[in-house]
Amino acid sequence: MDNISTKPTIATLGELRAAGYTYKTVKQEIRENLVKKLKNGEPSFEGIVGYENTVIPETETALLSQHNILYLGLRGQAKTRMARLMVHLLDEYVPVIAGSEINDHPLQPLSAFAKELIAEKGDATPIQWLHASERYGEKLATPDVSVADLIGDIDPIKAANLKLSFANEQVIHYGIIPKSNRGIFVINELPDLQARIQVALFNILQEGDVQIRGFKLRIPLDILFVFTANPEDYTNRGSIVTPLKDRIESQILTHYPKEIKHALQITRQEANILPSQQQVVQVHELIETLIEQIAFEARNNEYVDRKSGVSARLTIAAKENAVSAAERRALIFGEKKTQVWLSDVWGAIPAITGKIELVYEGEQEGPYQVSVNLLEKSIRTLFIQYFPNPEKQKKRKGTGKKSVDEQAPEVNVYRAITQWFDEGNSISLHGQTTDAEKMEKLYSVNGLYGCVTKYYPQVSEQELGLLMEFLLHGLASYSLISKQQSEEGALIFKDLMGSMLGMGNFSDDFTDDDN
Repeated sequence: MDNISTKPTIATLGELRAAGYTYKTVKQEIRENLVKKLKNGEPSFEGIVGYENTVIPETETALLSQHNILYLGLRGQAKTRMARLMVHLLDEYVPVIAGSEINDHPLQPLSAFAKELIAEKGDATPIQWLHASERYGEKLATPDVSVADLIGDIDPIKAANLKLSFANEQVIHYGIIPKSNRGIFVINELPDLQARIQVALFNILQEGDVQIRGFKLRIPLDILFVFTANPEDYTNRGSIVTPLKDRIESQILTHYPKEIKHALQITRQEANILPSQQQVVQVHELIETLIEQIAFEARNNEYVDRKSGVSARLTIAAKENAVSAAERRALIFGEKKTQVWLSDVWGAIPAITGKIELVYEGEQEGPYQVSVNLLEKSIRTLFIQYFPNPEKQKKRKGTGKKSVDEQAPEVNVYRAITQWFDEGNSISLHGQTTDAEKMEKLYSVNGLYGCVTKYYPQVSEQELGLLMEFLLHGLASYSLISKQQSEEGALIFKDLMGSMLGMGNFSDDFTDDDN
């Protein structure tokens, strides 16, 4: 009678023995179920993206070795998600002594309560079935966590009510760890636990038992422990005491997505885009990629504290905000269909500012300006994946000479656009306009339509408009034209020289030296 997939009707210890149920520890249980998944080619951690060749194989190896695990990594790297998914490696139902606080196994009872009950009722001892979802415990480590919270303490009220002495095991109030017996227990941000509390975990990890207030009590708990820690916390705010770290058999380093395609998949999976929003708002892959690029830029930006990391929650929140900004505009103007424009991504900046930790120089710039700069750098990085590199266009501006790059055209493909702005023309794009009004303004820029259709002749009207807007932003990020923001929030594109005589523009931070 092994991995039970439906809730059994067995209700007593005698019936359980008659059915041939065998005792297994939690780690044996997880190992056996993982072996089956690996043999059948089934995913062991479904929904985890980007860890296929790193964290997941290392975790599977640790579980096959029946190890406790420490996940070490920066914020937003799915450490807790990995731990929670281990529940799916447990048997769906396991038997416990009915009424037991610590989920006593009917065939291997630990507590005085369970042993006395079995001695009294024998094979008639009632049992109940515990679902896998009920066998997971989690605690966020904070400085105020006590030994009593985690392990337990003497309960004087219980002693008085039961008229028992403090020497009786039944007066113990068990903590969250004993109550997680026969399951998975996770402690998040382990370094934040005070050192004396970490010391209290030594026996649990090594010998598997708990000690409470000097009781001559040995309860060999059956638990898979998973710990998470942030290297930043481990370095500055606290530390994992060496003997405890030594008792955690496997330490696994987590990481951020290494490729944009993995980051895209994670955001698409996690972003809460409502069905009603999906019916109204279309999100082009260009916009999704741009949002992901912001996180990649932030993780290497001099103003952002790299040791704190940049969570995947940044891109998830930014995408949700961008879609909601487009939805809001559609509701205001009564449009049945719209798309996320770049101006909507600017509306997602509030979702970025709270997700980045800044160094001193970044604090001087301010979180809003740093977020704007990250968006501009992302546009600059992404632009040359869609259009020719403006730097190469600049170098032969008006010369008529062939480029060193034989694949590049001889004529500056952006010349007509920049010349239109040089003649004193400008365009103001506001987020709060209809799609038709925005398209009309974009069409008014000489050379813009022709430049986009030269490289993307088959795109739809919506994609054409987005690429035209993107082209303007890209030229501004490479300082071929200027981009300014008005007090009303409109983005004004004009000639570079004219803007130098007026107010500052966002492109000042993105000169040739940044290439």
